[in-house]
Amino acid sequence: MKILITNDDGIHAKGLEILVKAAQHFGEVLVVAPETEQSGKSHSINVRKPIAIKDYKETLFEGVQAYSVGSTPADCVRYTHHHLRYDFDVVFSGVNRGYNMGEDIMYSGTVAGASEAAFIGKKGIAFSTIYNDFSGAEWFLKDIIQWIITKNLLDVVGLLNVNIPPLQKEDILEFQLTFQGSTHYDTRFDLENGAYYQRGKPHLYRQKENLNSDVHAILHEKVSICPLTVDRTDHIGLGKIKKKYIEKK
Repeated sequence: MKILITNDDGIHAKGLEILVKAAQHFGEVLVVAPETEQSGKSHSINVRKPIAIKDYKETLFEGVQAYSVGSTPADCVRYTHHHLRYDFDVVFSGVNRGYNMGEDIMYSGTVAGASEAAFIGKKGIAFSTIYNDFSGAEWFLKDIIQWIITKNLLDVVGLLNVNIPPLQKEDILEFQLTFQGSTHYDTRFDLENGAYYQRGKPHLYRQKENLNSDVHAILHEKVSICPLTVDRTDHIGLGKIKKKYIEKK
């Protein structure tokens, strides 16, 4: 299996190093990641400004070729596919230093890196964990990837969003197949030194009754595996509109 690894925290991020080490057990690895942090950039790409590329060769990750791209995670995947012509099978994106659940999926550069793979007919998996705590990923990421492969999940769906709770070595690894829930984030804009900053925090406990949501899984210390789609069509709504239109005719 040929694995392209990217992220949105930048090529020097700890989560990227963890993912590279785990991925090497499953196939050939190439790293193409943003030179600087691209958190919250979602699926944006750069179509106006020049894009700087740096060849790190194997100086960052032993035995692994690595490039940095002066742009977003989506552009990292696009550069690999359209310029390097590297025929990867799957994109592993992450490990992000913060959960990507609920509404955060829409804003996440990590998820976008995996989603870009789906756009070009490849498979993609986004990996995220609690903010600044990689314990669960450090102990169990290899096992999580093995579980996904063993269950043949990517034969059924092309895009997965994986969130990992802060587990310790002695913990029992549990999985839950989930749907997108809500983080109930209380966004505010704070004025600091003459400039506004977005602040706030999630209220995950409000999902305690939303069984099988991604947030609910994390609240119960289970690895959330949520199938995603890049098709933004509301197929149920489309069917209702068509039915209503036909009935009026």
